[in-house]
Amino acid sequence: MLLEGELVRLRALEPEDAERIHAFVTDPEVGRWMENDHPLSLAQVRKRCEERAVNTYEKVVLGIEAKAERKLIGVIDLRDAEPEVGEAYLDVYIGDAEYRAGGGYGTEALRLMCRYGFNNMRLHQVSLWVVAENEVARHVYRKIGFVEEGRHRESFVGENGERHDMILMSMLKGELTW
Repeated sequence: MLLEGELVRLRALEPEDAERIHAFVTDPEVGRWMENDHPLSLAQVRKRCEERAVNTYEKVVLGIEAKAERKLIGVIDLRDAEPEVGEAYLDVYIGDAEYRAGGGYGTEALRLMCRYGFNNMRLHQVSLWVVAENEVARHVYRKIGFVEEGRHRESFVGENGERHDMILMSMLKGELTW
């Protein structure tokens, strides 16, 4: 499976992606708003990449590749998809600092994945959770059509043990802006 826009291509992850993914998940700026149970070694990330389950309707995990450079810059997934109700949850991160701020890479990756979910997976709703203080991400989500639905108070524990609210956002089929 390959989804392609002007800036990015979404593609299946390969075992060769392990070193880049390890660099992403050990970057404090990337990990700041992620739920990381424990630090992962490069060997553990390699093993996960080699043993990665096949993409299915229930969980589709794709690498975000900068199209011009053919360089892995992040990861995006639709998970917990339920065909009976047509809903799934979305997770995304841009791990490469060069591509994080204002270049449109994350925005395009989100649009491609949501379009895939609505058109190919026949989803009716895509939802996500975001830390309330992550205003940059919330802005991008709102820009492409996500709306805030609720708040789960003090449910995210930050790196220093501080607690943050989580915001539930969702988008219905037909609300995606392009």
